[in-house]
Parts: sequence; C-alpha cells; structure tokens
Amino acid sequence: MQDSYETLLLDRPQAHVLQVTFNRPERRNAMNTQVGRDMLDLFTSLLLDPGDARTVILTGAGDKAFCAGGDLKERDGMTDETWRLQHAIFEQAIYNVMDCPVPVIAAVNGSAFGGGCEMALAADFIYAADDARFALTEITLGIIPGCGGTQNLPRAAGSRRAKEILYTGSPFTAQEGLDWGIVNKVVPLAGLLPAALETAARIAGNGPLALRQAKRSVNLGMGTDLNTALGIEVEAYNRLVPTEDRREGVLAFNEKRKPRYVGR
Repeated sequence: MQDSYETLLLDRPQAHVLQVTFNRPERRNAMNTQVGRDMLDLFTSLLLDPGDARTVILTGAGDKAFCAGGDLKERDGMTDETWRLQHAIFEQAIYNVMDCPVPVIAAVNGSAFGGGCEMALAADFIYAADDARFALTEITLGIIPGCGGTQNLPRAAGSRRAKEILYTGSPFTAQEGLDWGIVNKVVPLAGLLPAALETAARIAGNGPLALRQAKRSVNLGMGTDLNTALGIEVEAYNRLVPTEDRREGVLAFNEKRKPRYVGR
C-alpha cells in the first residue's frame, strides 16, 4: 500500500480502522482512470496483507457526492479498446473491494450513481446520509452496470426490485434504499462518519481472524447450496479453534476484561 494516492485520501481515525476517501470533489468524485488505478493498488495491497487494518470505511470528499460514477468527460471520444481497458481496471478494483479480507463499510455522503453505486454495493454494508441518492444509470447510456451492479443489487434487494432499478435507471433515496434492504442505516450527514466510526470501532475490537473467516464464510456460502455452505462455515470455524485469539477470547471472558487480540 502506498502512503498517499493522487485521487484518494487515507486516514487512520482510530485504532485498526482505515478511512479511504474519494478525493475529486470538483468532479463529484467521479471515477477517472487514475481513481481506478489508485483503488486497484490500494485494495490489491489490502487483499494481500491488510496489516493492522481490521475495518475499512469508504467515503467521498465534500458533501455532494460519494462517487458520481465513471468520468464521462474523460471517456468522451475513447476508442472501444481504450474503454474496455479502462473498464478492466475498474472491474478488478471493485472485485478487490468485494474480496477485501476485512469488513468494508461504505459511508455514502451524497450521490452514488453508476460505478459509484456499484462501489457502495461492493462494500459489506452501507450507511448513508439522509439526503444521499443512489442510481444505476448505465441503461440510459446504452450500457449496463459492469462492476457487480447486476449481481450485488439483486442479492441485497431481491430480483424484482433490482430489475426495476436497473431497467429504468431512476434514482432512489437513502430511505428507499433502507426500506429495500440496500442500505443498513440512514443518518443526517453530520452524523454519518461518527456512526460509521462507531460501528467500525466495534468491529475492530473483535478477533481479526474471526472477522476474516466470518466474511469469507458469508461470501462463499451465498454462492452455493445450503449443505455446501454449511461445510464452508464449519471449515472456517475449525480454522479458528487452534488460534491464540480463540484462547484469548475465552480467557478474557472468564477474567471479565476486554480481550487483547493479536491476529494469531
């Protein structure tokens, strides 16, 4: 992981929490090629070794946009081949967000359209400002979501609601997202990051190995039948039995103190 990026701000607001902020507010944090490259480098690094990070918060700079999707000004006049090559960067970056071994919280502070909505859907769950708006607008441009949108949305909201959103390209509010199971919590903008940080702190206080195995179990199990998924769960559980963290968790409980997890 680099110390700094051209289009991303990195911050450590509290122990074991990494905050990643899209930093192109003058373009409503739209995804140009450099955003894709920066996100790919960052989340590839986290995929290989998250270090002491136990939770990631993903948000946008400013109070207008989380991420407005692909930067269409940059794409204006692109050849088909250049477009496909750029999209391959976006694809892998978002896939790595989904595969990030530690939980990722999307703190959606404004509009999350197109690829920005897909980025939020790639997180483990979404907290949203009460005036945030979401949309998968690709259909209005003659294309479809290509970074997980047609897959993550129906898994969150069900296929019928997802089809309506995908086929119309119409925006929906944070409250509608909450009602439909897409968003986990809606708060005023001023309370968005504090709410995300409070949850991140609670997550980061738990066993880091257990967090990774829980995420892996859910993600792999969702893509298969129940019996296979139960086998995945048991395998993940058994990996934790011989760990120092498992022994520390039980000891701390019996000694009535906060556990000191070390990730071993």
